[in-house]
Amino acid sequence: MAKEKKVKADDKKQDVKPVAENKGNVKIPLDLFEKYKAEIIPELMKKFSYKNVMQVPKLEKIVINMGVGDAVQDSKELDNAVKELESITGQKASLRTAKKSISNFKLREGMKIGAKVTLRKESMYEFLKRLIAIALPRVRDFRGISDKSFDGRGNYTMGIKEQIIFPEINVDKISKVHGMDVTFVTTAKTDAEAYELLNAFGVPFRKKQ
Repeated sequence: MAKEKKVKADDKKQDVKPVAENKGNVKIPLDLFEKYKAEIIPELMKKFSYKNVMQVPKLEKIVINMGVGDAVQDSKELDNAVKELESITGQKASLRTAKKSISNFKLREGMKIGAKVTLRKESMYEFLKRLIAIALPRVRDFRGISDKSFDGRGNYTMGIKEQIIFPEINVDKISKVHGMDVTFVTTAKTDAEAYELLNAFGVPFRKKQ
């Protein structure tokens, strides 16, 4: 009986996926990072004829921005948006302020009008995995994202119209629908290299005609 228990315990141990702990002691799967090291690096080295592994572009950070225009009239809307963004990313958000005053919109310089979260390392890969596998497939009639939003320096920004595509958001408890911009910051020197990097990670770009 003792031997049987030991075998079962060992089998159970083998099923555990590689994980790392962030500052909040939340266990995060490292499979996307493992994929980058094992598959994506060799693939990109072959495609672009890099001579050194250090030349291979990598994903440096993901920045999520949520603008809240309604905060001008109701500061509670910004509080709600911040809570939602923190639920989606699992990280504390920083507030964004208006850079200049616009009287027509009753906007004053320094007024809080949005929130931002910057994800790196384990948190970045964990968010990317959820975005690709769970959130984007929940977009109605989803057929992929455009490949036209690169900035010429190897970074890519995509817009998300509704925060409710993330399962962390309880639709019954939200007061208003908020959109957000997700920016993938890479070390790629060209948009072509950045495209191949994100595509290799599984970012669902719309198929080229």
